[in-house]
Amino acid sequence: MAVHRLGKGRPVVLLHGLFSSAEMNWIRFGHAAKLAEAGFEAIMPDLRAHGESAAPHDPAAYPPDVLVRDLDAVVRACAPAAFDLAGFSLGARTAASGVIAGLRPRRLVLGGVGLESLSNWDARAAFFVDAIDRFDAIRMGDPAYFTVQFMKTMKIDRVAAHLLLTRGVDDPPLDGLAGITTPTLVLCGEQDRDNGSPEALARALPDARYETVPGSHMSSVTEPALGEAIVRFLSM
Repeated sequence: MAVHRLGKGRPVVLLHGLFSSAEMNWIRFGHAAKLAEAGFEAIMPDLRAHGESAAPHDPAAYPPDVLVRDLDAVVRACAPAAFDLAGFSLGARTAASGVIAGLRPRRLVLGGVGLESLSNWDARAAFFVDAIDRFDAIRMGDPAYFTVQFMKTMKIDRVAAHLLLTRGVDDPPLDGLAGITTPTLVLCGEQDRDNGSPEALARALPDARYETVPGSHMSSVTEPALGEAIVRFLSM
């Protein structure tokens, strides 16, 4: 697994979204640099089958909740003491699942997710699996067009992505949300409802606040306000 690091200070593990990478999600638009300037060490893995990490074609490489297992391994190797945890979209889903499974970050940021996205993975994944299956036939006007264009930009290995989507991700137990007592920031673009209601997610967590930044699900990642909000919350 490729892990990118920037800065010196208290570790914050940052998990990117589906078909993205640490470079695209956290480095390119300056969010990691803002954290480094604020005295954090940004630890940014490329998820399995993404970025510079391996993209195996062996189904055995995608056991249930493999991304949560990978997250646990990164924390043990890179942040064995106190750490913060932040994720966007699939990364946020993985972060929440990791905390439910026993990780104990000091603070938690869940970006680009709503409550519904934590309980309906099969339906959400089906959209992306269909995009992979129809990859070469999709044209402008198709609901999956921009997903396919992003996959092309990111040079996604479609075989590996298909395996991850269908085998390696599971819904966390929703009753586990009540056990996330970690102070949490739910952070979404003002027009982002791709993954359900972020307000409902914030209400379901014992110690959470909800904030917005400009933009949609895709464009909010490019906004300086995203990194600024993360720094502000983690600096409390």
